[in-house]
Amino acid sequence: MTALAESVAGAGGVAPENPVRPARRGGGAWRFAVLGLLGLYFLVPIAASVWFTVRDRGTGGFTAEYYTSIPGSDGFAESFTRSLVLAALTVLIALVLMLPTVVLVNLRLPRLRTTVELLTLMPLVVPPIALVVGVRSVLAWAPDYFLDTPLADVFFAIQEPELPWILVFVYVVLALPFVYRALDAGVRGADLRTLTEAARNLGASWPRVLLWVVLPVLRTSVLNAAFLTLALVLGEFTFANILGFETFPTWILRISGSEPQLSVAVSVLSLLVTWLLLLMISALDRRRGTKENP
Repeated sequence: MTALAESVAGAGGVAPENPVRPARRGGGAWRFAVLGLLGLYFLVPIAASVWFTVRDRGTGGFTAEYYTSIPGSDGFAESFTRSLVLAALTVLIALVLMLPTVVLVNLRLPRLRTTVELLTLMPLVVPPIALVVGVRSVLAWAPDYFLDTPLADVFFAIQEPELPWILVFVYVVLALPFVYRALDAGVRGADLRTLTEAARNLGASWPRVLLWVVLPVLRTSVLNAAFLTLALVLGEFTFANILGFETFPTWILRISGSEPQLSVAVSVLSLLVTWLLLLMISALDRRRGTKENP
């Protein structure tokens, strides 16, 4: 019987050839220690920032003055609203560009996947400072070479301080790597080929397929792409500062010299809002997974 069992195990039976090594004791403790250190690395600076904003240096007590005064601060409403509008336009344009591209590449043109991936990686390869210097040099062509022409009027129009469209175009380029990969991950995890072919056989046009079939299936991926783009726009400083536009990050820098505690309070609140958005997206993703796998 022993020889027979050994022959069966050696011929592909379930019995392993070597005994499974028991798990080392203390592995869980090391993981908790590493996670604790990482938590301290992130939480200690945030706690110090909160302490800096709530401590009243005059009385030694606590105050919420710097948080309650944020909405009425000079320039806050204008800069924050401008950044939100820029973020909304960037999200809309990036999704309109990349959603059909990702679906087309995965369903019809798989040979172009490598080319599209390389093109969307270019914003990560080119340094931002080099990109913004190039953009500024191109914008300088309007008064130098195209003055009193329709092209110069377009150049001037996209640099309006109230709504600088040039920042929208630059932010779309910067967001391409994150938007493409978020959408591509969702497309690979869904059976879009069957769904799109069924919709097309029922007479739906491609725009209708994208709106009523692809978007609901890729809801979580679209939310992830929108969240990453929103975080990028609300935190981008280099382009807005060098091109001379006041957005939310440049406003924080402007008031940091005269009102440092207010600027730190605004930064803490923006970080908390970002975390809240991330938790909301995670909750939506978890709820969708629960509905799909009851």
